[in-house]
Amino acid sequence: MTATLDKPTPGGGLESRNGMLRGAARGGLANLAGTVCTGAAGLGVTWLAARALDPHGAGAFFAATAVFGLGVTVAKLGVQTSLVYWPARMRATGDLSRLGECLRAALGPVAVAALVIAGGLWFAADLLPGRPDLVRTLAVFLPAAAVSDALLAATRGLRAMRPTVLLDRVLRPAAQLVLLALVWVTGWGPDVFAALWALPYLPAALLAGVALTRLRARLTAGAAAAAGTAAAAGAAGAAGDFTPRRFWAFTAPRAVASLAQMALQRVDVLLVAALAGLAPAAMYAVAGRFVILGQFVNQGVTQSVQPRLAERLAVRDTAGANLLYRQATAWVVTACWPLYLLMFTYAPQYLDLFGGHYESGVPIVRLLAATMLVATATGCVDVVLAMAGRTWWNLANVGLALLTMLVLDAVLIPRHGAAGAAVGLCAAVLVNNLVPLVQVVRGLGLHPFGRATLLAGGLATSCFAVPQLAVLPVHGLIVQFAATGAGAVAYCCAVVRLRHVLLQGER
Repeated sequence: MTATLDKPTPGGGLESRNGMLRGAARGGLANLAGTVCTGAAGLGVTWLAARALDPHGAGAFFAATAVFGLGVTVAKLGVQTSLVYWPARMRATGDLSRLGECLRAALGPVAVAALVIAGGLWFAADLLPGRPDLVRTLAVFLPAAAVSDALLAATRGLRAMRPTVLLDRVLRPAAQLVLLALVWVTGWGPDVFAALWALPYLPAALLAGVALTRLRARLTAGAAAAAGTAAAAGAAGAAGDFTPRRFWAFTAPRAVASLAQMALQRVDVLLVAALAGLAPAAMYAVAGRFVILGQFVNQGVTQSVQPRLAERLAVRDTAGANLLYRQATAWVVTACWPLYLLMFTYAPQYLDLFGGHYESGVPIVRLLAATMLVATATGCVDVVLAMAGRTWWNLANVGLALLTMLVLDAVLIPRHGAAGAAVGLCAAVLVNNLVPLVQVVRGLGLHPFGRATLLAGGLATSCFAVPQLAVLPVHGLIVQFAATGAGAVAYCCAVVRLRHVLLQGER
């Protein structure tokens, strides 16, 4: 199977189930390739921040980017999910007549909200943890980041992954890494570091707009040509269900849930900075940075299957949706479990890459790695709820997870610093994945535990955890490396041999 990108067919319509899996797999593999670039660039940025800046400067940078991320999430107003959900429903029946109205209903409010929030951050920067000048620098680029994400979401709703992969996964992260490497070489301060980190959002937003314009023109022309056939078949267009009011009724809980979801990822850094200091915040950010790699993999697979889930659930094809959910979970487990098992084993070596300031973060790395193994096994459970129209359930789940984290952080960070924040985050992650899993199983009749998922988890455990346990009595990195190398070779061979089961669920 090649990693070619999805090519949406004019006029829309549903694929066969085999075609659905093949298309989702192609998009997922393409996104995974882009994710490797994004993850490597993200780790590179963290490494450069740790090396180019002192711990206080690095902590201020991480705190400022956390504020930036929260601001972007608020500015998007939750439309990124709706811009997949509604265009995918329209495309499922080949009725794109109200696509333009859908895009206008979303993008205009996002642009206005982004400008308002950027201005608010500029004037409120002195009230936030860290350095106000860094927050103001990033606020200038916030509208471009918010609009770019919304535009790319719309292209994914039309089942085109190429713009997201090229712009959001490859070009922007690569540009950030190159520009920050320039800062490290020249020795410029944190303010320039922050500005060059955010600068690539400007060309990304412009190119995303061009991509969406071209895609919309191509699909609308194809849909118009197929309109007579669809009418003759008696197809009930999803565009008939669309109104701006329904769009925002669906979006409103997602807007709050997206903010809470981003808070789960960002606010703990701010709390550590406020309650324990900037140096512990930098250590916590470095220790947990590897989690982003797995999240990018999960996001890449999710973005590929999301429009297809919406299409299947829109026509009440529960069996097809369940098949897609199980296979997507298997793909995520196949890619992520080796990463988390290796991070658990090599936590000290991972932290050594960032310097001696961060060696005390080993327990944090291992706790997060163990938690993410559990979370990954539930797959894209929150997306399944959203694509089934259960956005209020999703909001309640994320709110409960955020409340769990905030309570534990308030109690544990003053006493235990970054380690306390890690406990709070892990508890929140488990709540945010296990509670919706119960809802999906009981309320929708879907579950992620297919043959491929169990096979992927068993292979990863056998090849990466069991060899490390076997050599545990023997001390020395050389033995550990040898066990890891043998396990990695065995894993790659097994994945290739069983690829039809892992990728497509074939027996």
